[in-house]
Amino acid sequence: MKLHELQPAPGSQKSPKRLGRGTGSGLGKTSGKGHKGQKARSGGGKRPGFEGGQLPLTSRLPKRGFNNKEFALEYAIVNVSSLEIFEEDTRVTEELLAKNRLIKPMKDGVKILGNGELTKKLTVAANRFSEGAKQKIEAAGGKAEVV
Repeated sequence: MKLHELQPAPGSQKSPKRLGRGTGSGLGKTSGKGHKGQKARSGGGKRPGFEGGQLPLTSRLPKRGFNNKEFALEYAIVNVSSLEIFEEDTRVTEELLAKNRLIKPMKDGVKILGNGELTKKLTVAANRFSEGAKQKIEAAGGKAEVV
């Protein structure tokens, strides 16, 4: 047997339903959807798990397990490139970042990420630093202080 002689098994390949094709197909006019109603509309039908408006089973069952979301710390994120707006030798604090609208103040702290470039010598005081951010701040001659 050669590659050009390969063929699919007889009956394994079925031609697709060609909807709305007039005579012969048996699927003309309403295309097998009947007349009107929710299921005849585009996007019609109910989503999986819908119970006719009754409270679904997934909502009725008790929730189990632990989720850390309400206890997890949420940091305001600032990229190194955003720090370019400050003057040389400035001490960048959470209050200064909030004043310049780089963060919203009501978070659990500030984390500096290393996206972008920094050319000015700054002393940055934040709760956390990514490794890349720390390296870029120190490469520019500045200091990264963990508060």
